[in-house]
Amino acid sequence: MSPRFTRDGSPALEQHLAEVCRWVREGIQSIVPGRTLEGIALAGGYGRGEGGVLRTDAGDQPYNDLEFFVFIRGSTLLNDRRYKAALHELGERLTPAAGIEVEFKIISSAALRRAPTSMFYYDLVMGHRWLVGDDSLLAGADHHRDASRIPLHEVTRLLFNRCSGLLFAKERLQRTEFTPDDADFVARNIAKAQLALGDALLASEGRYHWSCIERRQRLGAAEVIRQHHATGVEFKLHPYRSRMTRDELVRIHGDISRLAGDVFLELESQRLGQRFDGAADYAAHKVNKCPEQPAWKNLLRQLRTPRVALGVPQPGIRHPREALLNALAAMLWNRAPVNHERIRAYEALWHRYN
Repeated sequence: MSPRFTRDGSPALEQHLAEVCRWVREGIQSIVPGRTLEGIALAGGYGRGEGGVLRTDAGDQPYNDLEFFVFIRGSTLLNDRRYKAALHELGERLTPAAGIEVEFKIISSAALRRAPTSMFYYDLVMGHRWLVGDDSLLAGADHHRDASRIPLHEVTRLLFNRCSGLLFAKERLQRTEFTPDDADFVARNIAKAQLALGDALLASEGRYHWSCIERRQRLGAAEVIRQHHATGVEFKLHPYRSRMTRDELVRIHGDISRLAGDVFLELESQRLGQRFDGAADYAAHKVNKCPEQPAWKNLLRQLRTPRVALGVPQPGIRHPREALLNALAAMLWNRAPVNHERIRAYEALWHRYN
């Protein structure tokens, strides 16, 4: 891995990020006893040496969230109960000084070894920066190093999250008042979707790679997908505050949403073995859209999930994400004006199952 946090950030930015990591290490060590703390790893773009650099008049600034994995021996469920609140408080305390959000995820080396292959764990194992510990904690986790083992439902989850961002952006574009913060939110989510379309195609073909630079080189899809992906990579590495007007963003959002719909339905047809005649057909179709999830776990999830008005059926013994997938198709790829209350209900549930 690169010894840097970014590809071309200033020395001052690199030093700032190193200082934040020191604060994080010291803060975690004051919370988790040394006998149980296995390690601390910075994941995400900064952990892979491809963090975003926001150019400003005051110098280079960080942009992406800082995502730390805290490896703690023992049961992850019990460790969540013991340490999650304190780590969350630490993150909130450090976020203003860091200038970006600081987040923590509790795991253990044993849990990582047992976990099925996912895009999330592939990115972690293949690209990270240790604050405490070393790669010996990844022994036995080689199945996470093989991108060809990433299942198609992980590709669906990627598109689900990025298309949800497009849905939230659509809602902001239709508000009565449209602020500069709204413009920045919309542009950021468009760029994330542009990146995700190429990433999803690569993952579906078993050719995903942890580096966005390498993914850009590998992408051999249709020209329009390749161009959007390149734009998404550039935004990831060199983000900016959008100054586009609402009308300009509406046009670009419409273009990328239509393309995302085509990719989403094509890959969902491949995954589920069922052709869909458009987004409305997908939203209404009764095929199980989360077949990898066991029914007994789904029932427990349903019992813990509040009922919200999404405008689509919510199967009682299926994963709650299925209702969100149906609602996403019904609302994002629909030309009718958005239902603001329904999207707020969708967002509240999406935060639980994204």
